[in-house]
Amino acid sequence: MRSDEMGEKAIDLFKNRMHCSQVLAMVGLEKLGITDTSVIKAMGAFGGGIGGTGNICGVLVGAASVIGSLYSRGSLEEKENPRMWAATKKVMGNFEALAAPHGGIKCCQIARVDWMNRDQVKDFYFNPESRRQHCITIVCETAKALGELLEQELEIMPAKKKPGPGLEK
Repeated sequence: MRSDEMGEKAIDLFKNRMHCSQVLAMVGLEKLGITDTSVIKAMGAFGGGIGGTGNICGVLVGAASVIGSLYSRGSLEEKENPRMWAATKKVMGNFEALAAPHGGIKCCQIARVDWMNRDQVKDFYFNPESRRQHCITIVCETAKALGELLEQELEIMPAKKKPGPGLEK
């Protein structure tokens, strides 16, 4: 999947009410050839700025989780690739730049929704003038940037270490 396709798919998933954190994990893992629904389920708790608290945006958490899936380890027997830190810093830097016009990297700064207030949530989803449009843009642009970063990282990785259909979880 090309980076621009990742952006389009991310928009579609988000508009169909997947949490932003899940969306980034889904498109990123698909790019890596990894299928793991338990990861996608786990990412649901990060929507709305971690459990609807308005804290750190789920888009950033979802994108960072994909880098972790690429470079971190799942057991003590595995080795963690130190490239994880530099790649995650790139994700963070890109996201900070995208979120800067909104005042920061927190969901409450970008979406400006109190996720515990039903009226605000309804307005976010059903009012075409709501800040949801800002979230859609950030979801799309982060997915595209993640796709480009993954392409760069996969070129660097030795062929035997590259994830793919043979390494599905």
